[in-house]
Amino acid sequence: MIVSDAFAGKRYAVLGLARSGLATVGALVASGAHVTAWDERAEARAALGASVAIADPLAIDLAGFDGVVVSPGVPLNRHPIAQKARDAGVPVIGDIELFAQARSGLPAHKVVGITGTNGKSTTTALIHHIAKTAGLPTTMGGNIGLPILGQDPLAAGGVYVLELSSYQIDLTHSLDCDVAVLLNITPDHLDRYDGFEGYAASKERLFALQSSGHVAVIATEDDPSRAIASRVNHRLLRVAGADAGDQGGWPTLQGPHNAQNAAVAIAVARALGIGEEAIAAALASYPGLPHRMERVATRNGVLFVNDSKATNPTSTAPALAAYPAIHWILGGRAKTNELDACAPHFGHVRAAYTIGESAEMFAGLLRAHMPVSICGDLRTAVARAADAARPGEAVLLSPACASFDQFTDYEARGEAFRVAVEALA
Repeated sequence: MIVSDAFAGKRYAVLGLARSGLATVGALVASGAHVTAWDERAEARAALGASVAIADPLAIDLAGFDGVVVSPGVPLNRHPIAQKARDAGVPVIGDIELFAQARSGLPAHKVVGITGTNGKSTTTALIHHIAKTAGLPTTMGGNIGLPILGQDPLAAGGVYVLELSSYQIDLTHSLDCDVAVLLNITPDHLDRYDGFEGYAASKERLFALQSSGHVAVIATEDDPSRAIASRVNHRLLRVAGADAGDQGGWPTLQGPHNAQNAAVAIAVARALGIGEEAIAAALASYPGLPHRMERVATRNGVLFVNDSKATNPTSTAPALAAYPAIHWILGGRAKTNELDACAPHFGHVRAAYTIGESAEMFAGLLRAHMPVSICGDLRTAVARAADAARPGEAVLLSPACASFDQFTDYEARGEAFRVAVEALA
């Protein structure tokens, strides 16, 4: 794990003991900090060691604490911990901020931070893969992979590649990325912000935190991203999907959205000083991410694609654009009552199969454009789509919805799709 003298003797309250919370507690204790931790779940509290005080930060005096460390899932615009910490003059931070504070004690390294509404995970994993292919010590963390504080420090010359949600950016105050990346901005998570402008401003903070000599890579293909680029005062690399060129040799990076992801990753790699040969080899060998346009199987000439990570219509649209003949499985807990971002690609859809809480609503939206089958559950949808699909077509799970009506998370939904495909006669 990452330990630091920066935390020795200091006092922290940690609220939330999921993976990142437990890693945070472990790193702080190992660094000599005094930690008070809390989670509503008794089993999570039971996992703490004897050196950790157990108390709800809302129920204790926070005066004298050096920070309240919260999970990115804690809504600071509504949760009472924000006001309580403010009244005590204590900063509310996340594990990314602790990593930023620990950096000065780590072997010489660089940090790449990637944000945006869609494409973060693919781009983060791709940059990590390029760095690894080039022989650099590298790891990825943040909103992907293992909690960053729970990982061992990299050797000198290493590259930390961090996927950063807006929530994580909100909880850091000193993360100075050597290369900061913005992919795109479309409306999302608006329940946590003062309108779309507040959400976009959260993304923009990643660049405000950078030193003047560091690099900003921005895909300037939407108006909010272009506006942010116009305000960057240090080294700026503007990128567009067209910069990626021919994607023919990159089997897991098909479609216009992956052109943008690849173009950004190439720009970042060049900024890190990685050579063109290593970049080309990495793009060709990139394995792709589970649950993001993941090719699960080909049966009787029909391709089955797991895009469970697409939890909003904007994220689903690129998958619809990537395949010319689709049997589309969608639905779940809807984030919007429209599918406008997907509409330009309805011509690729042979039929739709709706599931979950939004099955009826989405069926109503789509009937004028394509045949629709209300299936209710995923297994039924897979069976009907597989029966109707013909050789050369694709059965695509790209739900445009959250998973929490029927599954614990999008990963569980994607695994259920894989199981249903494997169970086909």
